[in-house]
Amino acid sequence: MTYSKCDLCPRQCGVDRNNTHGFCLCSARASVTRAAKHFWEEPVISGKNGSGTIFFSGCTMRCVFCQNSEISRKNVGKGVSDSELCDIILSLQNDGAENINLVNPVHFAPSIKNALLMAKPEIPVVWNSSGYERVETLREMEGLIDIYLPDFKYISDEKAMKYSGVSNYAEYAAAAINEMYRQTGNVKEENGLMKKGVIVRHLVLPSMPLQSVKTLRFIRENLPEGIYVSLMGQYIPAGDVSDDNFPEINRKLTRKEYNTAKHEFMNLGFDGFCQELSAASADYVPILKD
Repeated sequence: MTYSKCDLCPRQCGVDRNNTHGFCLCSARASVTRAAKHFWEEPVISGKNGSGTIFFSGCTMRCVFCQNSEISRKNVGKGVSDSELCDIILSLQNDGAENINLVNPVHFAPSIKNALLMAKPEIPVVWNSSGYERVETLREMEGLIDIYLPDFKYISDEKAMKYSGVSNYAEYAAAAINEMYRQTGNVKEENGLMKKGVIVRHLVLPSMPLQSVKTLRFIRENLPEGIYVSLMGQYIPAGDVSDDNFPEINRKLTRKEYNTAKHEFMNLGFDGFCQELSAASADYVPILKD
């Protein structure tokens, strides 16, 4: 696991990120856009005191609807050393955060590993990711991550390429999530807070409720039963979405669309969470100036 010939994500762009930027738009120096307590994750993550969330710059995907496109594509964050990242982790812990929540961490895995080894946090560490990951990178994090919070965005390769610019997404996500489960086992809670395990998130997209149904069925058939699933209805048009580019997703979800996915979620008997459609608001997008 190294930045010198980067192979951290499935793209394996092979760039020496010590000297230039990889496909993720980032160098080898970890870049943080925001670090603060966050109260709008799943209840078992946010708890009463909030999740100690660290947002990293850049991204290995190119989701056209990205709500955090300023973070993921413009590299607006502040570069931090491994020891400075350690200090951020400890500061959030000292501020009473329920956990350390690493958002979009894959392309900074070596720095995060070093920082966690220095910090030795006493609260759970959350790996909050896109699901587009290599098993080999995840294995390097074993023993340092308590909770995995990956997306499972698509079952369709065609949709994954059209909306996120990636191929074989479902194949990589399934392998990654099975590795995450191998490391953590079944979900473990104490006093309503998650201490160990995996929550798989799926965002329902406009015009595609049947794709969500197929994705949920795939999750049920191919991923361990000991995980939680979080069905999300918070989609709002953002990023590159417009009537000229992607008219089919240039709107919020309808209640009928979301209920189609929600009915399948219930029918499949998942443990986890169904988000309310009221969460589809820009109010929940992180504010960088904080």
